Amino acid sequence: MRKIIRFFAGMTAIMVFSVLGLTGYYQATIPDHYYVHQGEQLTINSLVSSSQPQQIISTVSSNQSSGKSVQLDLFGIIPIKQTMVSEVNQTEVIPGGTPFGIKLLTQGVMVVGLNAIDSEDGLKNPAKDAGLKIGDVITAVNGQPVSSNKEISALVQQSNGAAITVTYTRGSESQTISIQPVISRVDKHPKAGIWVRDSSAGIGTVTFYDPNTQLFGGLGHPVCDVDTGMTLPISYGEMVSATINGINKGTIGTPGELIGAFTTNSPIGSVLLNTDCGVFGEMYEQPQGEPVPLALKQEVHTGKATILSTLDGTTPQEYEIEIEELNLNEKSVTRNMVIRVTDKTLLEKAGGIVQGMSGSPILQDGKLVGAVTHVFVNDPTKGYGIFAENMMSTALSLEQDQEKKAS
Repeated sequence: MRKIIRFFAGMTAIMVFSVLGLTGYYQATIPDHYYVHQGEQLTINSLVSSSQPQQIISTVSSNQSSGKSVQLDLFGIIPIKQTMVSEVNQTEVIPGGTPFGIKLLTQGVMVVGLNAIDSEDGLKNPAKDAGLKIGDVITAVNGQPVSSNKEISALVQQSNGAAITVTYTRGSESQTISIQPVISRVDKHPKAGIWVRDSSAGIGTVTFYDPNTQLFGGLGHPVCDVDTGMTLPISYGEMVSATINGINKGTIGTPGELIGAFTTNSPIGSVLLNTDCGVFGEMYEQPQGEPVPLALKQEVHTGKATILSTLDGTTPQEYEIEIEELNLNEKSVTRNMVIRVTDKTLLEKAGGIVQGMSGSPILQDGKLVGAVTHVFVNDPTKGYGIFAENMMSTALSLEQDQEKKAS
């Protein structure tokens, strides 16, 4: 009898510690804010179970009020934490999967190199000596706004060797410094020793188009400078038609890529935002396809899903994947899920996820749940995805900005 009592006592202790551990896990991982569709109650799928991905382990008590704090409970009985819930209308979007060309003009010019000048007094780096750093964005020289390398070069030449004032941004701060150009021993011209980038171009994949706002979202991650790796601040960009002509297959340690080309220089849309969640703007014509509901993050679960991507030409195909992990942490805006390619055709043609597929829509249960963002370099069959909710939130901020400008 005592052995039986000890057994049940031990089992009870294990269960208590398991529940406490699970409670602590969810307290740390569950966000402080959720959206729900009007009239619906918040339910959260298991984040730790892959064998039963749709098992609901956490629900919020009923009678929730939009925009107010509500109690979140484990198994409906064990309190976990308070979270904010706001009601939103169900959004329907047209999934993309089509390639598009991106042409971006930077807001100011980004410093991508600081070059030493061969002067009569030896090697000098005026810009570096004045405090300029790679990644800084120059917005004005001698009080004149600049948006190209040619403009900066011309203003330095016009100085005739006199000091110039340079206004730049570093992060969210704007500063002005004085740079003293030096005369190059090679061509006898004044130089500041600055290499800058004023534009960028590439090919990505459209994630969605919103028929109600004519706005699109793509890539699922920012367009970054190839030298600095920093997000390019843009003043304006164009969206143009593109086609996929081939694939460099991905292998372990070497990411593959889609080989594409612009098919026209005539814009089919405008790119207005370049953010951590992707690029966003306006498409001039509605693409083909039927709208599907856009899923909120708590509707996504581990298990089978598909992606839409174009491996040849301009027409996307649907490929099978598995969502293996979910990350609801609000500090991680782009790496919200780990996905694995299971489709034999996609594995045979591309080796899995390759560069250029970023933005490929992820579909599950008839809804748009996210987009492909990154490939694992050491395993091209796997990669990261972003929640569609995060991308739509950015698109809505763009819509609100446009409404303010129009009013």
